[in-house]
Order: sequence, then C-alpha cells, then structure tokens
Amino acid sequence: MDEIFIKDLSVNGIIGVYEKEREHPQRILVNVRMLTDTHKAALTDDILECVDYGKMIQIIQTLIENSSRFTVEALAEDIANLCLNQTNVQKVIVRVEKPEVFANASSVGVQIER
Repeated sequence: MDEIFIKDLSVNGIIGVYEKEREHPQRILVNVRMLTDTHKAALTDDILECVDYGKMIQIIQTLIENSSRFTVEALAEDIANLCLNQTNVQKVIVRVEKPEVFANASSVGVQIER
C-alpha cells in the first residue's frame, strides 16, 4: 500500500465548544495520510491516475473555512469522508490539531483512521 500525504496544512476556521472559540476563526492544523495504490500512476505518468493532493488541499481548506464544528472529532470525520470519496483512496488517517489553545501545550487534537 502506498501513501499520499498532506503535512501541516494550516487553515483558519471556527471550531470549539466555548463561546470565545466560536467568535473568531482560529488556526487549525491538518495532517492527512491517504493509502492507495500508486503503481498505475507511476507506470503511466498520468495525473488522472493519481490522487491529486493539490485538489485535496483545496477541498479540505474550503471545508474548514465554511464549516463550524464544535469538536475536532467531527471535523476529522468530515475530512476522512472527503478523502475516502476520492477514487482509489482505500484508507485514510486524519490528524486535526488546535495549536496554541493551551499555554502549556503546543497543540491539542485528535487522530482518526478510517
């Protein structure tokens, strides 16, 4: 199994359960690992046989900017579903972090595997 990844995608969005968190977008970090078979894409050198990570970045960014989730778990599930809807993506690992929320932790978040 091969892996397409997006590392440390930074997007501003509304996420959180506290009123203060819902007033203004905050920075959200996303890491995605999409497991697929890249053999055909490698043999043909054809973008149509690839998981287009540029397209995935745009889709994920749009989702985050336009959603208003209370939990990182729900946002991670939304992102996982988007990835699994792409042709040839068989498995996905999504990590969603809220950096700089707590003074004594660099980030908090969740990682899911679907």
